[in-house]
Amino acid sequence: MNILEYENYHETKTHGDIVFPYNTYLCSIPLDFPRVPLHWHDDIELIYIKKGSGQVTVDFRQYKVSGNTIVLILPGQLHSIEQLEDCSMEYENIIFHPNMFLTKKADTCSTDFLFPLLDGKITVPTIFTPVYPYYEDIAAPIDACDEICKTKPQGYELYIKSQLYQFFFVLDNRCRNLVQPKKSNKSLDKIKIVLKYIENNYMDKIPIADIAEVAGFSESHFMRYFKETMGTSFVDYLKEYRLTMASRLLVASDSAILDIAAEVGFENLSYFNRAFKQKYQMTPSAFRRENVRA
Repeated sequence: MNILEYENYHETKTHGDIVFPYNTYLCSIPLDFPRVPLHWHDDIELIYIKKGSGQVTVDFRQYKVSGNTIVLILPGQLHSIEQLEDCSMEYENIIFHPNMFLTKKADTCSTDFLFPLLDGKITVPTIFTPVYPYYEDIAAPIDACDEICKTKPQGYELYIKSQLYQFFFVLDNRCRNLVQPKKSNKSLDKIKIVLKYIENNYMDKIPIADIAEVAGFSESHFMRYFKETMGTSFVDYLKEYRLTMASRLLVASDSAILDIAAEVGFENLSYFNRAFKQKYQMTPSAFRRENVRA
């Protein structure tokens, strides 16, 4: 899976088989890519750091992470992955859909744990490090899934599902937070709609009037809201997002730079080249030469 699929899998890709939506991907920052922009999806995602250090943001809270840390991303949570200073980080993405565990006829597993977890009525930790009391219990079923995926013997899907149930058991039995879950954050829900629109339309013109309408704000209110929420202007965020996607295409495809610039929403090649060099301190062609693996 290339990085474009990684960033847009919740829109365009089904992980694993359609009847068994479970898959894993090995990634390296910055060797594969320097960052994964803020996004969200309907899958459960585990970011299992194997080596090095990096930064993961979940619902605008930043975490510095290092080897053997497991980050739990629940459906709908905004998250990003970035390089931390000059550090590198190797990690495994484990992605699966909760529908694997939700039966048509509700049972106790769904009504007493899965539904409340997915609805935010109960909370569990986001970060699990080796110093967490139940870290080994959390990591063991994930490690077991990784091990069987090396050979995928007959019936391995049953084994994976059983281990994920074990993972959920540990979350429910030992890791429930005692604090009450926070009330729904309407501002967070609104920015998720905006970011989803950007993900789906960044390659086209996005007038301020259109994106403000998506958010249900006037243009001036939207501009203030976006800057306060994201810490940058909408125009600058959109430019940065397009440049990030361009950097992925430069590495993942053989397309001409002119075509890549147009594909990510830049109508003027000279402006694209200047903006790209300002962000990455090198031209698009130099970036491609330096980052494409032999």
